[in-house]
Amino acid sequence: MDVFTWKLLLKTLVLPPTGELLLSLAGVALLVSRRTRRAGVTLCVLGVVVLWLLATPLIADALVRSAERYPPLDLARPIDAQAIVILGGGVRLNAPEYGMAAPSATTLERLVYGARVARVTGLPVLVSGSHGEAAAMNSSLQRDLALVPRWVENHSRDTHQNASMSAAILAREGIRRIVLVTSAAHMARSVVEFQATGLQVVPAPAALWTRRDRGLLLWVPNADALVRSQRALYEGLGRLVQRVRLARAPIRPPPAEQPPMPHKSVS
Repeated sequence: MDVFTWKLLLKTLVLPPTGELLLSLAGVALLVSRRTRRAGVTLCVLGVVVLWLLATPLIADALVRSAERYPPLDLARPIDAQAIVILGGGVRLNAPEYGMAAPSATTLERLVYGARVARVTGLPVLVSGSHGEAAAMNSSLQRDLALVPRWVENHSRDTHQNASMSAAILAREGIRRIVLVTSAAHMARSVVEFQATGLQVVPAPAALWTRRDRGLLLWVPNADALVRSQRALYEGLGRLVQRVRLARAPIRPPPAEQPPMPHKSVS
C-alpha cells in the first residue's frame, strides 16, 4: 500500500465511529480476566459515551464551528484576485444516474459555490483533485453549471498536493493571487498550504455552519451529526500534522514577482 492508502486507513481507525468501537472492543477483551475487568468496563463505557456524544448535534455543531476560521466571502465588494481555485472533496465512481463519475456531495457544494463566485467576479477557474475527482468536477461544471474551467489539475491526492500542483500551473500564467473555494471546515488547513507556495489567498468558504436541529433534537444522537463530528475532528488532526510537517520543512525563498494578469470583477 502507498502512503495515501495508509493515511486513509489510519484516518478510518482513529476517527469515529471506528476508534470508539475499537476502544469498546478492547474493553470487552479485558473483561475475560478478573485483574483487568475494571479497566475493561471503563473502556467499554468510555467508547460508548464518546460515540454517543460525537453523534449528538449539540457536540457536532460545537466541533464544526470551532473548525471554521473564516467568514463568508463578501461578493458585494471588489475582490483582488486573478483566479479561482476549487478543491475536490471526493468523487462517486460510476454514478448510475450519470453513467460516469460524478462529484460527491462535498465536492458538489464547493462547485456550486465556486461557480457563483466565478459568475460574480468573472475570474477564470482552476479545479484541483485526483484524476477521477478533477474529471467529475470538470464535466459537472460544464454540463450542469455552464462554466468551463480554464485549468484542470488532476494529479493531487491530498491538500498539500492540491496546493503545490495548482501553484505550479498558476505560476506559468503569472498568477499570484487567488480566491480559494473549499468547505469551511477545510479552509484553515487549505489556506496554510496555498500560502506556503507563495500564493496570496482570498478564502471563499462553502458549506458554512448553519443550525440544523433545535430543542430536544440537539441532544438526540443521529448519523448526520456523527459525520459532522468526524469531519471536524479530521480537520483538527490534519492541522496538527500540518504544523509538525511545516515546522520541519526548510524555509523557501518567496517566488520572484510576476506581472499580474488583468481581470475585471463583474458585479
